[in-house]
Amino acid sequence: MDIAGIASDLRDEQLALDEVVAELDDNSWNLDTPSPRWSVADQIAHLTYFDYTAAIAISDPDLFKELVNDLISNATGNSDSVDEFTLGKYRKLSPVELLKEWRSERQHLAEASESLENDTRVAWYGPSMGARSFLTARLMEVWAHGQNIVDAVDAYRAPTERLRHIAQLGFITRKWTYINRGLEVPSDDVIVNLTSPSGDLWSWGPENGDSSIEGSAEDFCLVVTQRRHLDDTSLVLQGDSARDWLTKAQVFAGPATDGPNPGGR
Repeated sequence: MDIAGIASDLRDEQLALDEVVAELDDNSWNLDTPSPRWSVADQIAHLTYFDYTAAIAISDPDLFKELVNDLISNATGNSDSVDEFTLGKYRKLSPVELLKEWRSERQHLAEASESLENDTRVAWYGPSMGARSFLTARLMEVWAHGQNIVDAVDAYRAPTERLRHIAQLGFITRKWTYINRGLEVPSDDVIVNLTSPSGDLWSWGPENGDSSIEGSAEDFCLVVTQRRHLDDTSLVLQGDSARDWLTKAQVFAGPATDGPNPGGR
């Protein structure tokens, strides 16, 4: 898919989450989510801050470098300091004000994204990213943090064909999962065959192999974003390599983390 299509899907994913949180009362915004320390409001604050910096990364790379340096200099090595730097401003807002801020920042991101070409590279918190991967990562973040909100408020969000972006990202980050943990990257392949929400088959990997993963695209995305434990899904695995991967899978950047325990969500 070209950059315009991904940008459109990102906007649609943001709108889908907006429709969930716009209906919440103030008490629901304060509910704890599966993310340690974070409320529903904090999840939206996180998306707001990084939509803000993502727009700047596209439109003003020099200013973005300053923001990265500010984050590094203000982070003292613990999660609370990072949260205070990225979320502190938004924690002072009411739910209505926070939702307005998120809508504004994601609009800025949409406008900045109009300048991107398929081969554009965007500076980010680490190596620069290709424009398509950059926006795909933003879509993944919206969906994954949205899942935390959906779980916290016991809401329903219908799966869509936009999950293909996250599923493909999950597949291509298999090596990253091991590198990020300081482990040797497996030399074998794993076949991934997923059923999309519309019933289509999405496949990645070789046609033949000893290890495979089959099941719904939603279940696969929940696992690679660490929103569900493998054993709490209906995914069918063949081969030790498939299970080893999905018990470690991490589609997002940052230090290696583990997902929930079985039955944890």
